[in-house]
Amino acid sequence: MTSYSLTDVGKKRLSNQDSLFVSDVQIGPLPNLYIVADGMGGELAGDYASARCVEIVTAELEKSTETQPIKALDQALQMANRLINEEANADSNKTAMGTTIVAATIVDGHLIVANVGDSRLYVAGATKLTQITKDHSVVAELVRTGKLDEDDAKTDRRKNMITRAIGAEESLTVDYFDVVLKGSENILLCSDGLTNMVDDEAIYSILSTDEDVFDKAKRLITLANNNGGKDNITVVVVAAQ
Repeated sequence: MTSYSLTDVGKKRLSNQDSLFVSDVQIGPLPNLYIVADGMGGELAGDYASARCVEIVTAELEKSTETQPIKALDQALQMANRLINEEANADSNKTAMGTTIVAATIVDGHLIVANVGDSRLYVAGATKLTQITKDHSVVAELVRTGKLDEDDAKTDRRKNMITRAIGAEESLTVDYFDVVLKGSENILLCSDGLTNMVDDEAIYSILSTDEDVFDKAKRLITLANNNGGKDNITVVVVAAQ
């Protein structure tokens, strides 16, 4: 695998509440690890929550004795949720803070994905782009239940209201996905600062080129900013070769 990550404050925000982590080599029981987290709860609290989440998850994985990838990820994410929730309840400056997270590892040809919130993971294959994660948001739930049209969802004012986040509540449910890879795919982890500015067709047109992962990541960030850059933008592009 080769990967490249970039994060950008965008054109409208004064601070960057996104955090990321990339390791193409082993971390604890995982042969590699890729993370994007998007904080919420005010500028300082959101920034802190996403960074703290990445810090806790990576630290927990580094010392983990669990051999099953999903169990190791879940233990780390549950610990991050507990500690961030405790800090939010103990410090009035951090009240209601939380963060999305999308994390992935590639193990023996399987892409293992963990997701909380509306940061996304896509797989770009030979003919199409597939969104693997399912957004935990008010608008996404309305679309899934047929109460809101997909076109209307793109401009709905509730678009940024998420229904699940690390640290938001004492208990946490994480969605897990297991995708069998053919070995030639490009994998994209990203915050909603990309997907709110760039549609899936444009994302696929970039990921499906012969450019290296650095150029693809850079072009995605540039396009999101050219389209308005209304939020922080974070991308991790992994070539599963």
